[in-house]
Amino acid sequence: MADDYAAIRDSVAAALADHDLVAINAGSSAGSEDFTASIVRELGTLCVHGIAIRPGHPVVLGVARGKALVGIPGYPVSAATTFERIVLPVLYRWQGMLPPDRETVPATLTRKVLSPLGEDHFLRVTLGKVGERIVATPLSGGAGVLMSLVKADGVVTIPRFVEGHQPGETVQVTLLQPRSRVDNTIVAIGSHDLSLDLLADRLRRADPALTFSSAHVGSLGGLLALQRGEAHLAGSHLLDEQTGDYNADAIRRLLTPHGVKVVLLGFVQRQQGLIVPPGNPKGIHTLEDLLRPDLVFVNRQRGAGTRVLLDYALKQRGLDARSINGYERQEYTHLAVAAAVKSGAADSGLGILGAARALELDFVPLFDERYDLVIPVEHYESALLAPLLALIRGRDAEFVAAVQALGGYDLAPMGHVLAEL
Repeated sequence: MADDYAAIRDSVAAALADHDLVAINAGSSAGSEDFTASIVRELGTLCVHGIAIRPGHPVVLGVARGKALVGIPGYPVSAATTFERIVLPVLYRWQGMLPPDRETVPATLTRKVLSPLGEDHFLRVTLGKVGERIVATPLSGGAGVLMSLVKADGVVTIPRFVEGHQPGETVQVTLLQPRSRVDNTIVAIGSHDLSLDLLADRLRRADPALTFSSAHVGSLGGLLALQRGEAHLAGSHLLDEQTGDYNADAIRRLLTPHGVKVVLLGFVQRQQGLIVPPGNPKGIHTLEDLLRPDLVFVNRQRGAGTRVLLDYALKQRGLDARSINGYERQEYTHLAVAAAVKSGAADSGLGILGAARALELDFVPLFDERYDLVIPVEHYESALLAPLLALIRGRDAEFVAAVQALGGYDLAPMGHVLAEL
């Protein structure tokens, strides 16, 4: 329905005639277009506007003509949370029924979580069993992040006066999926690459019982997750400035001293370059151009292999990173960098060709790099990973074709054991 106050009000009034509860979706914020609260006031009594939960804070509760009126926030995660926590229990109660019980399991958080004081925070997470532990990886936050509804295996409730949790803490997770899905999930934590999303899709269709869950924390973060025993594998492209090789030195520094033996499995060779708007209107062609005062850059987070590559290349050229406008602005995926350029928030960012093509942006190729999978031996030899490794080592034709269609990839390394460390 269009944002027409009178039309929405009249529709709500008509619905109240023969319904016990009427829910209005969107228009419940505290902004100037807050139709819902005004409609509730006009038709009946406004009881509540805003509750101490996140997401879902701006919910509206009221009564009109002896019927319940609920204003559901428009952002999808807020809407789902509000409906689950407020509307569904009322519907069950009216029918003399109890809401279905959901299983709760303890899980180890894989990264730091900050939570707003004064609000109960319902954090959606993906789950997987690594060794004897269930690990919980927080999904990207925000009331509008629709995919968090699709990907979530469970919800962690953080009480309103708790500021958050640290990596490695044990939390209680209310399951949204069957426990069998948790036990059959392959957990990948590390560097982001679009090919991993394609691999997850191909695995699901090849073996519907398996799930491939990837979290993007950068190459360094992925190796640290392996060090803590929180993932089955990590994507990594950490460049060693001394040797020009990838990943082996970082593995020796971060994993070997902790007794973590791994297989370094070749995956893809890919192009990195500058993502720029269509037509490259500001004529950005080299790293030297990034120092121009009229340009705004968007960077990757500390610990990301792409940022390591950038810093290495700047150092080789004698360029001062501090002179790049936007160097300190951080995004966590190639697509997020591309989105910043697409929106006009930045003029360029370093990323992969596939991300540029996905958002119809232009690309200035600069580097070729190796992107490997780092897999602890115990998982490399496990039954859980066997179907995934069969797709990679066998160079599954459908998967290979999908990766090549992204552009900027050479699949020569795929499936080759590069080292056992």
